Amino acid sequence: MSENQHWYVVHTYSGFEQKAKKALEEKVKKLGKEEVISEVLVPSENVVEMKKGVKKTSSRKIFPGYILVRMKLSDETWQIIKAVPKVTGFVGDAKNPPVVPDEEVKRITQQISEGTLRPKLKMTFEKGESIRVIDGPFTNFNGIVD
Repeated sequence: MSENQHWYVVHTYSGFEQKAKKALEEKVKKLGKEEVISEVLVPSENVVEMKKGVKKTSSRKIFPGYILVRMKLSDETWQIIKAVPKVTGFVGDAKNPPVVPDEEVKRITQQISEGTLRPKLKMTFEKGESIRVIDGPFTNFNGIVD
């Protein structure tokens, strides 16, 4: 990573993180500014859901409504980010946003890669469904979801 580039958190419309990322990457490429805005990241992980006995793998955003951008902050790059559709601005001070520490970004990217290797299990239950408790003080008890 370039010495003068840092990670910043950018707020987007919730549900439009991928569209904002794509629009930003296209704008940066069109303007030829790859050396000042080098990377855009949408923190997400794979989740395995069990619905009615069927496994389904889906992607879940770790921070809905936010993307991470590695860039050199200047008035020009600030304007590029603000001009992207579905982006509302930087998190924190509007003109001087705080830098996200590299250790935090490494932790997030590690969480993303672990989620890709071993998707997390997400269980959803419906009222009236019969279950068996497998952990905690009620282990091996049967019950009905209310």
